[in-house]
Amino acid sequence: MQVGDGVLFYHSSCPEPGIAGIAEVCSTAYPDPTQFDSSSPYYDAKSTQETPRWMLVDVKFVKKTPLIWLAALREHAELADMQVLARGNRLSITPVTDAQWRFIT
Repeated sequence: MQVGDGVLFYHSSCPEPGIAGIAEVCSTAYPDPTQFDSSSPYYDAKSTQETPRWMLVDVKFVKKTPLIWLAALREHAELADMQVLARGNRLSITPVTDAQWRFIT
C-alpha cells in the first residue's frame, strides 16, 4: 500500500459482511507496536524491533457508502476474481485491482 491508495472499508465481524465505506492510505507502513507488548492480545514473541513481523498503515475516512453485502458482490462477474470473495478467505487486507475498484466505486 502506498500513501494516497484507496481503501474499501469492509465489515466482516457482523451479521451481514460487506463494504461500508471508502478510506485512503495516509502513511507509509511502520511496525505495529502491539506486537512488541507482551500484555497485548496481538503480542508476537517472534517479532523484534529489528525484524518486525507485523506492519500497519494509517488510513483516513473519505466517505460512508451504502452497505454492499458480500452476497451482492458475488453476483457480479466483474468481481469474480476479487480476493476477498474467495471461499475460505480469512485475510483482513486483500488487494483490489483497478478494474474492481472502478466497478465498485
